[in-house]
This record gives sequence, structure tokens and C-alpha cells, in this order.
Amino acid sequence: MTIRAVIYGVGPIGQLIARVAFSRGFDIVGAIDIDPQKVGKDLGEAIGLGKTLGIRIESNADKALKDAKPDVVLHSTGSFFDRIYPQIMKAIRAGADVVSTCETLAWPWYRYPDLAELVDNYARSRDVTVLGAGVNPGFVFDALPAVLSVTLTRLDKITVIRSLDASKRRYSFQKKIGLGMMPSQFTDALGRGEITAHVGFAESVLLLANITGLKLDRVEEGQEALIAERNYETQYFKIEPGQVKGVVGHGSGFINGKEVVRVELRACVGCEDFEEVRLEGDPPITWRSTGTPGDPATAAVIVNLIPRVLNARPGLITLKDLINYSYTA
Repeated sequence: MTIRAVIYGVGPIGQLIARVAFSRGFDIVGAIDIDPQKVGKDLGEAIGLGKTLGIRIESNADKALKDAKPDVVLHSTGSFFDRIYPQIMKAIRAGADVVSTCETLAWPWYRYPDLAELVDNYARSRDVTVLGAGVNPGFVFDALPAVLSVTLTRLDKITVIRSLDASKRRYSFQKKIGLGMMPSQFTDALGRGEITAHVGFAESVLLLANITGLKLDRVEEGQEALIAERNYETQYFKIEPGQVKGVVGHGSGFINGKEVVRVELRACVGCEDFEEVRLEGDPPITWRSTGTPGDPATAAVIVNLIPRVLNARPGLITLKDLINYSYTA
């Protein structure tokens, strides 16, 4: 049976998701965005297919969803659940399952317990499923180490480090980590929400802990600017000594005052691309990669999870509901 999908958000990630879904044979039946430069355009042209698909990008989500009658909505409009939950509710109202890149939807009970309960109850009442996923949260910091942990007989601590060269990333990523700002500007902009840097450290820690059965009693997260010691230049920014060249951040989970989960991200101009998972226990394991390309991998995760979400239980779920191959405390 052909799966009918609507693309909700036609930004850089939404465009990638649409291209992957189209190439994989999903029936794209609608597209939604509020950008005046996109509304009214054919989706095929907007995502660079070089041909029209006969799908007009609409700004009225309710009408687009009602007309399209999708099986699933592929959602990528924002990082914070409290800002995008009305969009999720529209998709639920239309009777569609949802797979979203919203970082804080990966474990929404941490920041938004009331909204999580609201969406869960509404999704159950409409017999649909809602999932937040991606690369971070959704793979590198949580699903990957959880699966690797299945080979341990005793798990004492999980450490995941992700390092990436920010100069290779899209403009919006470089902007959100504050490239070219002065340190005080970075701190002020991060505090006001004008930039976000990485979102979802705590969500990844809690998701990973819950998959592996670790009963955390405290979670911490934080991030700070990395300062240039010389001149750097990317496709979009020129960075002078003393300005921000990237960001380093972490999330930590504790049991009885002992750190048992730690995830770290270092994103800067010139940083090495790699990921490393260290599992302390019996036997200890260290796994290292040459780096996962964030944007195309996010699109792949969203599309690859569609069949599993369509077959999952109704309600607001997490990757814990889909991963059954890990260490269990």
C-alpha cells in the first residue's frame, strides 16, 4: 500500500526530507509552510527536483491536511515543543501520524510535561502516533549508544562525544551557534533565545537512560562559546581572534551524585568530524566513527522511521518504544 505523506515545513531539513521521501516512493500529497517566498510554489521546484509535482505549498495547514488526507505528516518547523505543538495538534486532528524533527519532542516530559500529556491524550483519542526523532536527539546521543550497550553484562557509565566541523554546515546552523559574535553577545543572545546553539542535551540523556533502564535522579546541561585564537572564514562568516568560532556543550545524568550518562557536543570551525561512544562496565567498549552528516542523516532517520511509526501504538511515543535491543538495568 502506498503511504501518503504531507511535508510540514519546507525549510532546509524539510526539503531534504521531501527529496528522500520522494526518492523512496512515498506518495507526497501535500506541503505546508508559512514563508511567503515558498507559499504557492510547486513543491518539486521548491525542493530542487527540477520538475513539478503538482503539489502546491500551502500556508493554511488545516485546509491542506483536510484536502490531502495523509497517513503521516513529516514535520520540521522548530526545536521547542511549546511553540510547535499547535501544528502537531492540527496533524492529529486530521487523523495523521506524525514524525517530527523537533528536538524537545524526543523526550517532551522533561520541559513540557503538561503539553506532553495533552498531545498524548489527543493522539490516543484519534488513534494516531506522534514521535520526535532525528540525529541529535534521536541517534548519536541516544539510540546508537543504547544499541551498543546490548553487549555489556554490567553498565557503569555511558559517555558520547560528537565533534563536527561547523564550516561544512548550512548557514542556519552556523548562525545558531553564534559564529562571529563576541563572547558577551553570544551569552546574551543565547539567554534571550535569539540563538539556540544545540537543543536537546537533557532530552538525549533522559531518552538514553530510559532505553537502558538507568534510573536517573538528576539531569544537568549547559553550553558555552569556543573563542577563535586566529582568523577563520566559512562560506557565510568571517571570524576574527576573540570572536566565537563554535560551541561546546554537554548533558549529564546522575544517580546518587555519580555521573552515569554524559553526552558532549563540540561544533566549531576546523573541529574534527567524529563520534565516540565509551561504555564503562563489563566488558568496556569504545566505538568511534568518522562523523555522521547531520542534515541528510536527519532526513534519513525521519523517512526510515515512517513504517515503524505507522505500526506503533497510538499516542505520544519515543524511540524507547521502538528500540528493544539494548542493555537493561
